[in-house]
Amino acid sequence: MSDKKKIVVFDYGFGNVRSAERALAHVGADVEITRDFDKAMNADGLLVPGVGAFSACMTGLREARGDWIVGRRLAGGRPVMGICVGMQILFERGIEHGVETEGLDEWPGTVGPLKAPVVPHMGWNTVQAPEDSELFAGLDADTRYYFVHSYAVHDWSLEVTNAKIRAPKVTWSTHGETFVAAVENGALWATQFHPEKSGDAGAQLLTNWIGTL
Repeated sequence: MSDKKKIVVFDYGFGNVRSAERALAHVGADVEITRDFDKAMNADGLLVPGVGAFSACMTGLREARGDWIVGRRLAGGRPVMGICVGMQILFERGIEHGVETEGLDEWPGTVGPLKAPVVPHMGWNTVQAPEDSELFAGLDADTRYYFVHSYAVHDWSLEVTNAKIRAPKVTWSTHGETFVAAVENGALWATQFHPEKSGDAGAQLLTNWIGTL
């Protein structure tokens, strides 16, 4: 019986599933790329990648029942991690070229165009993570991560009025303006950048996530 954590990379047609699979396997996970309902529901962790347009990703996710799977896993406290557009679709809505698309609404907030002199934001950049971040544990403040995106979440906060509920830990980055680079919120974690393309830093980050499963 393997003691490796079982991770499903959810295959709904939008995402770097092979690079995510390799990165997770490299840090010791038992990884499978699938859209199988039972496997996605029963895995220790579910990774939702995403590339391309917000609206297309949402269409593909719904066709694969991924919206239902993510919701049911989170309702049971089962870990989910989103990457790039896989993070963006966790928010309430996305606006691209003036078209508004409903997201999964796990978090309130809107994904909109990144206001910067050069778009897309493509390449290596630093982040500002909270001191108590579990996701960025062991990583220095000057560590760089690989970003590729033209849209982002800006000016975001999630008010928590119940003292028994922990506020999410939000990590920021800057390219023209400040935007959300990562969120840790109970069983739901996400990054705007690509850990699977971020070398040793990304490997450490994925190791940190797996260590919480």
